[in-house]
Amino acid sequence: MSHADQELNPYPGNFFLTTSIPEIAGRLEANAWLQPGEVVERAGRAGEGNMNCVVRVTTSLRSFILKQSRPWVEKYPSFAAPWDRALVEASFYQTVESLPGLTSCMPRLLNFDAAERLLMLEDLEDSHDFTGTYAANHPGLADAEWTPLVDFLLSLHQSTRTPELRPIFANAEMRALNHEHIFQLPLRPDNGLDLDAITPGLGRLAIDLGTDSRYSHEVAALGARYLDPAQGECLIHGDYFPGSWLKARGRVYVIDPEFCFFGPPEWDLAIMVAHLHISGHPQAQIDHSLDRYADCAAPDRGLIRKFAGVEIMRRLIGVAQLPVVFGLERKAELLRLSKSLVVGEHRT
Repeated sequence: MSHADQELNPYPGNFFLTTSIPEIAGRLEANAWLQPGEVVERAGRAGEGNMNCVVRVTTSLRSFILKQSRPWVEKYPSFAAPWDRALVEASFYQTVESLPGLTSCMPRLLNFDAAERLLMLEDLEDSHDFTGTYAANHPGLADAEWTPLVDFLLSLHQSTRTPELRPIFANAEMRALNHEHIFQLPLRPDNGLDLDAITPGLGRLAIDLGTDSRYSHEVAALGARYLDPAQGECLIHGDYFPGSWLKARGRVYVIDPEFCFFGPPEWDLAIMVAHLHISGHPQAQIDHSLDRYADCAAPDRGLIRKFAGVEIMRRLIGVAQLPVVFGLERKAELLRLSKSLVVGEHRT
């Protein structure tokens, strides 16, 4: 039985989001989130919703997004997940809404129901994420795209170096879940992942990497650093990859901060760097991105390299697979890059 099945019965009084118009209308009316005379007309899933259930609602007056966290991972219902992650995400939106340069780069939080872990967000209509950058024929991010992405991180990290935010954004349960899926599960020989079903031969590459003692020891040390609350310097997004970037209204937006925590800024930069590598961006563009950030801050580039190597690894041999069509040769090349980044043989 999945966690979805197990958890629904213990919480019979809770509202669990679906695409049912009567159920959605009832919840919105109970929360007084509808305007006078407003009628719910349509509701449908908005994207895959890896971690959470995300529904676009269209009414007689407007459209908006409902996003709910549940005690499981939406894409993988057999995996338990911290139910209160929506509370942390709402706190992120509430924190950045007063920070110039940030609130205009994210959808607005319109309402929040803490008891139901339900967010009502501005709908960035006709938007698309940046996962298309993984395609072999994609030209890569244009200057007008990657520049605001770097600037968003710089603004976020510099504006939130406030110790008072540390307890609000500990997000310990989500960090523990992420730690397992990033630093531990991919390198376990008994993790149950059939990598050869994804790409024939990938399982052998994973075994070779997992049995490399120098690599696995370094990954474990990086995982301990990721979990250590003393490493926190500022509020970070936590999952800063192309699936969290949207193009809408001719601009770049950032979404999905449920993995945020008070931590090292190098983590956000490393995730961005890792996905620039995965999507085939040239080293010069990666260097340029970091140089732009470094003009106003001084990140630890060695730590960025190491964290980026781990992210590349987990996206290729872990559960959180990317929408890529790479063959074994390209994946082997990226895993070699991961190794060189993690053990300190590659410059970034």
